[in-house]
Amino acid sequence: MTMTDSIPLQAITFDLDDTLWDNHGVMVATETGHYAWLDEALHEWMTGEGRSATQRFAERFPLESFEQHRRALARAHPLRRGDFTWLRERALREMLGEYGIDPAAAEQWAGAAMERFMALRHRVEPHPEVEALLTALGRHYRLASITNGNVEIARLPLGRHFSIAIAAGEMLAPKPDPRPFLAALARLGVAPNRALHVGDSWREDVEPARRLGMQVAWISPHIDDTPLPAGIHRLDHVREIPALLRRLGQKAPQ
Repeated sequence: MTMTDSIPLQAITFDLDDTLWDNHGVMVATETGHYAWLDEALHEWMTGEGRSATQRFAERFPLESFEQHRRALARAHPLRRGDFTWLRERALREMLGEYGIDPAAAEQWAGAAMERFMALRHRVEPHPEVEALLTALGRHYRLASITNGNVEIARLPLGRHFSIAIAAGEMLAPKPDPRPFLAALARLGVAPNRALHVGDSWREDVEPARRLGMQVAWISPHIDDTPLPAGIHRLDHVREIPALLRRLGQKAPQ
């Protein structure tokens, strides 16, 4: 598409994890942090209740066991495979039951552990350029987020920039399913060819958005310069969005 025949864009949709922030460190701290909290709090509770166990919870069920349990649940409940919050809480409840905790207490402890998980999960640090970038883009375009993760964007300061937030896993339609994109476009009131999607995953962001007819900004540093199909634009970083918009003949922050 050239600058002379470009269709004016009206909206930009964003993936979140590893697009607006680096997610690996956040997830490591969240995973280990909430599990360690549960192990310690459960041990203190059981000691206070005068109960004893031959093994502490995290000894009986190491973190790797928790991961295996979640994967098994995802296989057993394929419609829930992308609903990570549900999978985590259900796995914790079942493991606590196996540990000897009665169902009511297991439900309470699993819920408390997930509250701790979500508190840690939202300790993300957006790239330094993101706040100003979204502010500037919001003057020209409608903005939406589409994520497979369980970050609730409304809990972050960045949430004020997004009039629409799509949690694909909770829709039971995780990307690359097209339904999260279609839901965002419908709520934005924008046709696919009037929207740009920004994301880091070829499978979960690029392919489904392109099939719908959206332009795509693929955040993928350290990839060679192999030519890409029309409508896909590889960027090293989200900060390059304004330059891309100018190349496409679109309104762009200065």
